[in-house]
Amino acid sequence: MKLPTPPTEKSFPSSLHHPRVATVIGRWLGVAVVICFLTGLFSHFQQDTPSWLHIPARPATLYRVTQGLHVLSGTVAVPLLLAKLWTVYPKLFAKLPWPPSRKAVETMLERASILVLVSAMALELFTGFLNTLQWYPWPFPFRQTHYALAWIIIGALLVHIAVKLPLIRANWRRVAELIPNSLPPAISGLTRRGLFRTVAGAAAVVGITSVGQSVPALGPVAVLAPRKPNVGPQGLPVNRTAEAAGVTGIGPDWRFTVVGPRSLALSLDELQQLPQSRSALPIACVEGWSQGGRWEGVRIRDLLELCGAPAHSRVRVVSMEKGGFYATSELPEQFAADPLTLLALRLNGSELALDHGFPARIIAPNRPGVLQTKWVHRLEVIA
Repeated sequence: MKLPTPPTEKSFPSSLHHPRVATVIGRWLGVAVVICFLTGLFSHFQQDTPSWLHIPARPATLYRVTQGLHVLSGTVAVPLLLAKLWTVYPKLFAKLPWPPSRKAVETMLERASILVLVSAMALELFTGFLNTLQWYPWPFPFRQTHYALAWIIIGALLVHIAVKLPLIRANWRRVAELIPNSLPPAISGLTRRGLFRTVAGAAAVVGITSVGQSVPALGPVAVLAPRKPNVGPQGLPVNRTAEAAGVTGIGPDWRFTVVGPRSLALSLDELQQLPQSRSALPIACVEGWSQGGRWEGVRIRDLLELCGAPAHSRVRVVSMEKGGFYATSELPEQFAADPLTLLALRLNGSELALDHGFPARIIAPNRPGVLQTKWVHRLEVIA
């Protein structure tokens, strides 16, 4: 019995498997990856700020925009990555040059960079998607792993671009002679332009049906979004409930304390008697969803003044939450001094729901939702 001849690169003669097609889709994918990487860096540095970096408190909605773009670009990258792989997979059947030569080394380096790039991107997108669902079926810490994978992707991408640069240059602009029209299409009736439209349309549909979690106007069509705008207690979604945090409420002896030059201990009634301020700020979470709210409470800088601390003080915020990575947080001086930063007591015209942090929570401009600490019972002036 004669064995079938193994396929070679020439077994896939379609004009859709052409460097020009791969270059065009690669450009789109590159834009999505760069946006996702830069906005992801911003989110990471919000939570783990290096000493040399100053993160401003304004614009107040900056984190809402950047994290929405982060999740959107990562979501759109999925169909783009699949399309890119489809255009180039015949290269897997190309024979390595023999005897060994510079060309062989370049080919092996190219394939190694592709293997690392595709594997890291697939894992990054997969774990990122599960993070939007708040499902973590793995033993490693998500945020640190996500950050490390991002750098691996960028490194592999740079190596891949360096190896393929001559080919990319040759196919960057559309030149009719580069793509012979005599080659058959991969799918009956599908032209190169049709493929581009199909891929762009798929990316657009995926984006539109997911971005509604951070753009309320698109909420009705956000069928792929794990969170819906205006859904939750007091019209605001909740990630971590009071039950999950081990918080059941407060008793009559509850006191809010400020540890500073002059320590304070205030009951909820006394907090409510202090001058109240209002801030219209969003909760913007690392999972990509965001929702605006109308908050009322006491300015942090007013509390600092009451305890005799400078307005530009760094503050540690302590929650009643039982454990968890974010039971405490720190407010850098630029956030503590900002007039929009509140110890919030009310949301959208009514007392905070328990799941939204009753009796008091932090709300500050341009901050990740995980750092808008709920169930606050103590502030500590640390600098």
